[in-house]
Amino acid sequence: MLPSCFLCVTLILIRVRNINGADLSVTRTCRMFSSLKQRVEDVLLPGDEFSLETDDTISLTEAVKPEKAVCGPGLRRSGDRLVVCKSGVLRHKPPNVFWIDSQQRRYVPAKGETVIGIVTAKSGDVFKVDVGGSEQASLSYLAFEGATKRNRPNVQVGDLVFAQFIIANKDMEPELACIDSSGRANGMGVFGAGGLLFRVSLGLVRRLLSPHNEVRSDLETLFPCELVVGMNGRLWVRSSSIQQTLIIANLLQSCETMTAQQRKELFRRVQQGAL
Repeated sequence: MLPSCFLCVTLILIRVRNINGADLSVTRTCRMFSSLKQRVEDVLLPGDEFSLETDDTISLTEAVKPEKAVCGPGLRRSGDRLVVCKSGVLRHKPPNVFWIDSQQRRYVPAKGETVIGIVTAKSGDVFKVDVGGSEQASLSYLAFEGATKRNRPNVQVGDLVFAQFIIANKDMEPELACIDSSGRANGMGVFGAGGLLFRVSLGLVRRLLSPHNEVRSDLETLFPCELVVGMNGRLWVRSSSIQQTLIIANLLQSCETMTAQQRKELFRRVQQGAL
């Protein structure tokens, strides 16, 4: 399933009849889809737009299914136009997903995303958690695996929690949970003893969470470590020593502005002990 921040732009399929009563499939084929593909990997700025101008083509032999363009973060539908609302590089995932890859640091909560939060206060049966957004999120003491009214989780102010948004929209207070839909923790909950928490851009977070990421694989080869990645731009790392933990944090922060060749050279020098 796609996150709630993705929307679908569907091309219109119209059914008409000819003078003999036979069905004709008239598909308004949109130029926007091809123009989006032509701008993939280009840098776009807020205000750039793609028009939904159409051409009419008639198929007498077969029905044509409407195309869909799934638009992610940084793209917004406005009437018959698709408007860019973030500066960054246009990315494409086959067959029809488009989004803007930006170096944004301000986090906007989205339902279903997992984040690293800091418990800031206890308020009755609810914990207040700082997730780096415009307001704090709430976390119920019952939103932990095995938690009941008698068996409350041991959560203190200042603890780190890895949790998932179950409510996130502009009209309601964000709400977190440390269990999935089946009531299992699945890696979520209180953590953070003996590690280091630091911030990176949201673009680097998405790169680290991609299935076959070279940064993560090179890092695991260099220093075995525990790494927790939050979609809100927070990373937590723990290695066998404090020195290695600090080196890993500095390497990850340096990767934000490096090309693949520069990153490999830096990792090679670290492995040889030159740094």
